[in-house]
Amino acid sequence: MPQPNPAYIRELFEVINTSPFPNHMQMRLDAIELDKAVVKLATAPCHLQAYGIVHGGVLATLIDTATFWAVYLRIPQDAGLVNIDLKLNYLKPVVDGPLTAESRAIRSGRSLSYAEARVADAQGVLVAHGTSTLMQLPGRGLKLKAPKFIDGQPLIAHGKPPDRTPRCRGRTIRLDKTGHGADRP
Repeated sequence: MPQPNPAYIRELFEVINTSPFPNHMQMRLDAIELDKAVVKLATAPCHLQAYGIVHGGVLATLIDTATFWAVYLRIPQDAGLVNIDLKLNYLKPVVDGPLTAESRAIRSGRSLSYAEARVADAQGVLVAHGTSTLMQLPGRGLKLKAPKFIDGQPLIAHGKPPDRTPRCRGRTIRLDKTGHGADRP
């Protein structure tokens, strides 16, 4: 299975956490690995609606962002993602304090992926939960210097699974009906 490149991950954190919208929202990508991500948001007065609680759109943005990053390492380097469906439940009002969204990919397909996120307050109390359907956008990937994967192959290629042809020293290995090497004595 292809592994994400640590150099790519470091570069990704730098680019994402210094981008205008996350800075505006006081939100940052805190952790990312295959099928999981953590996004944190420091609430401020600008996040509050007229009743003095965090606006639902802030929680929706946090869930949208966390689910995006949970799926991200499953797509090819040259692909982007867009959310095509976001569903969420607000479970408890938030007045202040940090919020943490922990997300996981539930299914990563060739064109559509599905993820969920749970948002907790500083005491670890669940305040919102949501799911997201995301669509791959071929040719719309982030332009970073490092390759995304150590072995250069995406986990899910555009419209086709990764090539899993058995090879040895660059040579294709023929398999017999039992799945063993046909060249084997």
